[in-house]
Amino acid sequence: MDFWPEFLASSWGREFVAGGFGGIAGIISGYPLDTLRIRLQQSNSGSAFGILRRVMASEGPAALYRGMAAPLASVTFQNAMVFQTYAILSRSLDSSVSANDPPAYKGVALGGVGTGAIQSILLSPVELIKIRLQLQNKSHANLHVAATHKGPLSVAKSIVKAEGLKGIYRGFVITVLRDAPAHGVYFWTYEYMREQFHPGCRKNCQESLRTMLAAGGLAGVASWLCCYPLDVVKTRLQAQTPSSPLRYKGIIDCFSRSVKEEGYSVLWRGLGTAVTRAFVVNGAVFAAYEISLRCLFNNGSIQTESTI
Repeated sequence: MDFWPEFLASSWGREFVAGGFGGIAGIISGYPLDTLRIRLQQSNSGSAFGILRRVMASEGPAALYRGMAAPLASVTFQNAMVFQTYAILSRSLDSSVSANDPPAYKGVALGGVGTGAIQSILLSPVELIKIRLQLQNKSHANLHVAATHKGPLSVAKSIVKAEGLKGIYRGFVITVLRDAPAHGVYFWTYEYMREQFHPGCRKNCQESLRTMLAAGGLAGVASWLCCYPLDVVKTRLQAQTPSSPLRYKGIIDCFSRSVKEEGYSVLWRGLGTAVTRAFVVNGAVFAAYEISLRCLFNNGSIQTESTI
C-alpha cells in the first residue's frame, strides 16, 4: 500500500518514473518510421515512400505498428534505467564537479558511453524480437503459416526453441558497439545544445518546452549519424533465422559482403527516415522526461516565451 508514495518520495523513484514516461512518448511517436527504417535497411526495394505505399496497400496501417508491444512492454524499465544510470555515471566518472553543479561535459560523455553499454543487455533481445516482427510480411506469412508470429512472446518462444537462450542475444556485440558511443554523443549533444539555446538552464532547469524539443531532437539526430552503419549491420545480423541459410557469419563478414554487393551507400540506406524519426522521438523523450520531473518534484516551471 505504501510502496508508491515512498518510492516517489525519493529522487531515484521520480527519475525512474519520469524516464518511463519519456520512453513511452518516444516509442508511440516514432514507431511507424522505425518500421520503415528496418525495412529499408534489410532490402533494396525502393524509397521510404515506396515501401510505405506497399505496406499500406498490402498489409494495412497496422503493419507499421507490428512488433511495438515488445519495446513498449519493456520501455518503462529500459528508459528509466538509461536515465538513472546516466545520472549516476555522469557524476561518478568526473568527481571534480560539485554536487550542486550540473555534470561537466566530460562526465556527460563518459556517462553516456557507460549507459549505452549497460542498457544493451536489455535492449538487444527486445530489438531482435522487434526486428523479426517488423520484417514479417503478411503475404510471406500466408505461404508459411507455421512461421507466422502473432506477437513478441511467439517470436521469443520460437527463438529459444530453435536456437536456445543464446539465440535471444544474437547481435548483442554489435548492439554494444553501436549504443556505447551513440549514447555518449546523445547525452553530450542534449546537454550542450540546451545550454546554447537557453544559457544557464543546466543549473536552473528553466528552459522552455521548445528548448527541450529542439535539443532532444538534435541529440537524437547526432547519435544516429555517428552509429548508423553499425545499425545497418545489426539489423541484417538480427534478421537472420536458422530456418533459412545464414547469409552472414559475423559483424566483419556482414559489413564486407554488404559493401561488396551493394556499395558503400548501403551503410546509409534509410538514414533520412532514421534521422527524421530520431528528431521527433527524442524531442518527445526529453520533453516528457523533463516535464514529468517538474510535475513530480514540483520545483520547476516550463517557460512558454519565444526563447528557444
